[in-house]
Amino acid sequence: MATAPPSTNPESTQPAGGAFSRGSAKALRPSRTPWEAFREGVDDVSRKSPARFAILIFTTLILLFTAIFMLPITSTSGEVTPIADSLFTAVSVICVTGLATVDMATHWSPFGHVVIFVGVQIGAIGVLTVASILGLVVSRRLGLRSKLLAASDSNPLRGHAGPVPEGQAVRLGEVGGLLTTVAISALAIEFVIGLLLIPRMLVDGIPIGTAILDSFYYAAMAFTNTGFVPNEAGLSAFQDDFYFLGLLMVAVFLGSIGFPVIYAITRNPLHPRRWSLHVKLTLVTTLILLVLGTIVYIVLEFDNPQTFGSKDAGTTIFQSLFLSTMTRSGGFSTIDISDLHDSSLIVTDMLMFIGGGSASTAGGLKVTTLAVLFLAAVAEARGNRSIEVFGRRIPSDVLRLSVSVALWGATIVAVATVVILQITKASLSEVLFEVISAFATCGLSVGLTDNLPDAAKYVLAVTMWMGRVGTVTLAVALANSQRRQLFTRPEERPIVG
Repeated sequence: MATAPPSTNPESTQPAGGAFSRGSAKALRPSRTPWEAFREGVDDVSRKSPARFAILIFTTLILLFTAIFMLPITSTSGEVTPIADSLFTAVSVICVTGLATVDMATHWSPFGHVVIFVGVQIGAIGVLTVASILGLVVSRRLGLRSKLLAASDSNPLRGHAGPVPEGQAVRLGEVGGLLTTVAISALAIEFVIGLLLIPRMLVDGIPIGTAILDSFYYAAMAFTNTGFVPNEAGLSAFQDDFYFLGLLMVAVFLGSIGFPVIYAITRNPLHPRRWSLHVKLTLVTTLILLVLGTIVYIVLEFDNPQTFGSKDAGTTIFQSLFLSTMTRSGGFSTIDISDLHDSSLIVTDMLMFIGGGSASTAGGLKVTTLAVLFLAAVAEARGNRSIEVFGRRIPSDVLRLSVSVALWGATIVAVATVVILQITKASLSEVLFEVISAFATCGLSVGLTDNLPDAAKYVLAVTMWMGRVGTVTLAVALANSQRRQLFTRPEERPIVG
């Protein structure tokens, strides 16, 4: 049977083959509203590279807060805050660092303090969690990509191609519960600590309104590991108050162990054997560092009259524990850090560089990174082919990731230190301390940030940003997708050591 030739009518909307033309498809496509176009754009960016999307959101927040801090209404003087100080403050707030180039208690107006309070709450929950929550708000549901974003905040291995090891701190199906834990735990811990601080404020004769505001401000800055204080005198009024400082330590500790650990403990509070390897490593390593740090500070500072030398034994032990806790990333201090011996400053550098737990409000390399590197060294010394702890074997890709995090972190600190040394001509110990405090988002300071030139402020701000974003997230965002290699090159062993 003969078939009819294709229609040549120019007005026909159906070409040969029965398919619609591109022009007709566009004509039939329903028009999108600006909000729908925005949602599709966000979805497209998050699909192509979740890590880049997270960094984009984080950087956008910093720029937004920079603009807000430059408004006259945010300063007590009613004048525009210079862009270098505004940017530095915005980065310090969103990165929950605690370093400052202005007097945080007196420079900012009540509105400015509200902005700071909101900013640390946003920054404390993490880069990828912020992105996943934004995806939830925009898409009105927690899809797979949003779950992957939040899961990557609990485990950076999610950002890499290939299989993810078993025994995750938070599995993909539990991400919804994790986000709930993040929100509830942050609010509950800050609320309880704030309530417990109010009576102590009232005992000092502080008006009830100010006492309530300052108490919740302190609670928020402690749990988020930021370390800003609402009053000009800082902690000087409470430097020997074990009750007040003890509550701050509890909040800092809970914020520094990480939301996945809090989530796991709340699910099985009475069954530690059911806790994942991540939870056990985080808690054990954190407690070991707290105790060792306390002992070292006692030994190094007991004869220093400017710090603990004039205090009794009990106070020296407590103050050393407080300082050891704050190096997790807390940022509070009852002494002038510049009065510490140089040996104590080096110890503080090391503790700050290690930082707190993964997916926490703390910064640094993370305690689990240190634990994996230490266990690898022990396994190598014993001649073991695998890294084993708590009856579990740690795969080699976790070790490679730990080595990468440590090397990238050390590189960032080294480069920033050299640049700021060249700009300021300050002493190495001071610059190194400030840089590590910035990278680890700790907030402890020897006072160098008070007189930094603008160029050094920008360098330190970038260091804070890179430290909070995380070396793993940054590397994944900058790298292309992993390519498949269909061949293996010949093996050859270089001489090491």
